[in-house]
Amino acid sequence: MNIYDFSANDYLGNNVSLQQFKGQVVLVVNTATRCGFTPQYEGLEALYEKYKDQGFVILDFPCNQFLAQAPGTSEEIHAVCSLRYNTQFPQFEKIKVNGKDAHPLFVYLESQNEQKKVKKVKWNFTKFLIGRDGTFLGRFEPTVKPEDIEESIVNALGK
Repeated sequence: MNIYDFSANDYLGNNVSLQQFKGQVVLVVNTATRCGFTPQYEGLEALYEKYKDQGFVILDFPCNQFLAQAPGTSEEIHAVCSLRYNTQFPQFEKIKVNGKDAHPLFVYLESQNEQKKVKKVKWNFTKFLIGRDGTFLGRFEPTVKPEDIEESIVNALGK
């Protein structure tokens, strides 16, 4: 199993198979527009612009589970991100990352760690790096800034 086995609705509600990202290095991020980490959108967009032509993509999943820091509809969230942070990478519908209603992609990603135990997402802007073949390469907690994972992205692009 890998991320290509999943699909999700984009911010307009269209179903998107993650198969379409096969062969790319993927960074999956749960985000929020009213969080102390929200300025990370700037760093994420900078990484995307720098490496997208080399096969890098960011998949943005807004989540309102942490202190309701992603208010509004998916379309409203998209407008904030594209206008305030000029984000160009794919954005999906607002989802849940934990609990019984968690999106299956995040249930899978949370289980990908050295101990093979589920490690719940603790906050907004948790980042999951996926290799070109769909394999899990690493997890970066919210305090890790996008620019601090650039080396991991470059390494993954070179494989």
